[in-house]
Amino acid sequence: MRTDYQHLIDEVTVLLGTPATLEGRDFALIAFGAHESEDDQVMDPVRTRSILRRRSSPAVRQWFEAFGITTARGPVRIPPEPSAGVLTGRICLPARHGAVVHGYIWLLDDGAIALDDPRLSAAMDTAGRIGTLLAEEARAGARLGELLHAVLAETGQGAGAALAAALGPAADGPLTMVAVLPWPGTERATAAGVPTAPPGSLAQCLVPARPGSPQGAAPALAALARPAAARTVAERLRGGATAGIGDARTGPDALPEAWREALAAARAAAAERHRGPVAEWAGLGPYRLLTALPEAAPDPAVAPLLAPEHAQLARTAEVFLDHAGQAARTAAALGIHRQTLYYRLARVERLTGLDLGTGTDRLLLHMALKTARLRAPRGPGAFPGT
Repeated sequence: MRTDYQHLIDEVTVLLGTPATLEGRDFALIAFGAHESEDDQVMDPVRTRSILRRRSSPAVRQWFEAFGITTARGPVRIPPEPSAGVLTGRICLPARHGAVVHGYIWLLDDGAIALDDPRLSAAMDTAGRIGTLLAEEARAGARLGELLHAVLAETGQGAGAALAAALGPAADGPLTMVAVLPWPGTERATAAGVPTAPPGSLAQCLVPARPGSPQGAAPALAALARPAAARTVAERLRGGATAGIGDARTGPDALPEAWREALAAARAAAAERHRGPVAEWAGLGPYRLLTALPEAAPDPAVAPLLAPEHAQLARTAEVFLDHAGQAARTAAALGIHRQTLYYRLARVERLTGLDLGTGTDRLLLHMALKTARLRAPRGPGAFPGT
């Protein structure tokens, strides 16, 4: 369908003699017409951002929506707003289907086109055709999302076969799952109102991030993708979310395990923010084991170290163990003198009763610290500065 959108937006561009841009109702870029003007001022920051980043900023969205475009039935003229980066005015043509606006055609407004111009009426007809395509795509996506949710929830027999039939040849795989945790906007979304999925996904749905856990009450987006598209899907992150990618599988019936892997990887990415916002299951190392552990209270020996007032000591112990107990490397990583390191480690031993010269005690402490990081990656917790 994306080719159809490009043809239609090119049709509007030629009809009106000005470059047109098509965005979905979530302001994600779908298609844009050729821009042949040599006037750099016409290409204001908003249009540049939309083309380069495939999306407009929240401030721009709020400015445009203030003019009633979400319910408009005809062209809407919007004045410039330099503070929002809108240096050139816009004419918005809502792409409707029935009572719903599914997208927007944007025209750079130099004042040459009147809202009663017959060419705009013809462009609105094209906008209606786009609205119909977007509505059909939304219905198809919703159906795929429902089937994917049924497969991941393992709520009934035949869900995998139904998803395979709906996906067509793409179901032959290999397929993988991408978890985005939390998915932006899900505080107001429902299973029937999933935000538009990232490019490269075949189907998507909202699922509880960690059922039964108070920390996992927020829903996550589960996106089904081919492995080659998985990173493209994961890279569309907003608001500090993290993404995990499961190992590739063959056939929809194997997707629940890939989903568990993807969700574990997303949690690990949140725990180890310095590694980047995207993690792959294959590269999780010890987190492959730690993410599989059930919720439990901290180990009694390590629990005192996890108190907020001992955050510096906990961080010191973690870095020490991360560097295989090498004092010089640990001190350099923390930016402290080696004697300061020894003093802190002695305090850790007194607080926990563990002997950092013993392998089993080191293992216990390292596991406990990593598990604490995993379960409270964004909280005030014991690990500042990471």
